[in-house]
Amino acid sequence: MANRNLKQVKIQNSSSPPGIKNQKRESDSPDNKQESKMSAGEAGAGEPLELGLTLDLKNFKRPGEKTFTQRCRLYVGNLPTDLTEDDFKKLFAKYGEANEVFINRDRGFGFIRLETRTLAEIAKAALDGTIVKNRPLRIRFATHGAALTVRNLSPVVSNELLEQAFSQFGPVERAIVVVDDRGRPTGKGFVEFASKPAARKAMDRCAEGAYLLTTSPRPAIVEPMEQFDDEDGLPEKLMQKTPQYHKEREQPPRFAQPGTFEFEYSSRWKALDDMEKQQRDQVDRNIREAKEKLEAEMEAARHEHQLMLMRQDLMRRQEELRRLEELRNQELQKRKQIEMRHEEERRRREEEMMRQREQEELRRQQDGFKSNFMDNLCLKTTRVRPPR
Repeated sequence: MANRNLKQVKIQNSSSPPGIKNQKRESDSPDNKQESKMSAGEAGAGEPLELGLTLDLKNFKRPGEKTFTQRCRLYVGNLPTDLTEDDFKKLFAKYGEANEVFINRDRGFGFIRLETRTLAEIAKAALDGTIVKNRPLRIRFATHGAALTVRNLSPVVSNELLEQAFSQFGPVERAIVVVDDRGRPTGKGFVEFASKPAARKAMDRCAEGAYLLTTSPRPAIVEPMEQFDDEDGLPEKLMQKTPQYHKEREQPPRFAQPGTFEFEYSSRWKALDDMEKQQRDQVDRNIREAKEKLEAEMEAARHEHQLMLMRQDLMRRQEELRRLEELRNQELQKRKQIEMRHEEERRRREEEMMRQREQEELRRQQDGFKSNFMDNLCLKTTRVRPPR
């Protein structure tokens, strides 16, 4: 990444002055290397380099890249005990803004966090070994104390899903699903949190429960990530010159000759390594077969579980239909009873009206009979009365 971005460096002087090649050869000598690093470390922010180069810091930030993360944090060792914090900052001033600066003067080391990983790589490459007050600096990337390894990932888990899943435990700086050389997922990944408490919370919660990232009941296995330095390794200048070191370095690299003491024990070491490889391969096969068996059992159990859920849903629907049918029958029964009561009431009212009409008709008949009787009586009385 650093080499790719260094191609974007802007050349101030398009024509190199005569003798520039000789100067480069001289600068490549061991004596001049330290001087060039000294001048690189002492230059201020934004100042051109010795060969007319200026760095445009905007070119060293990828779109969407998070800044000032743990991956941008450098460990600086072998510092002079009288180095001030301002002098420490000036060493890295040309590589952009620093978010975190810490110095332990008693033990001669410090930490600094730059804006991007690329700027940190450039600063490390330029300043590692720089002589400051007769002491060569030792610069490497600081250990990421909030990084976790995530295993047993489903093939459908992506970087984005992994980050989204673990963001509930705290801010995530980076989440990567590891793939092979063909881009196929390996079932492993890592998550880098912004703080140690968030990483500890994620590890504890995933250890106590089963954290599922997809539909399949396949829990994520979370462990602290092993820290390796596969960039700088162990240079000769950092080797401790112990008696064991001098004893082992008496012989140069060579092939053991057949029939010698070296060849015999070399063969035994190789046989032991072959046995270890065979046993590891056997263990890997056993684990792979066990995983395939578990996958098949899980798939069969999933179908059975889905069938059980469908049966339960069918039974629930049937029970719901039965209950609705009962409610409907009860409602019909109530309506029928109400209609019968209405019909009974109507019939009773009709009978009452009929009795009233009959009684009224009987009274009218009686009144008419009395009236006719009195009239007839009066008429008879008038006819019988004698003359005076």
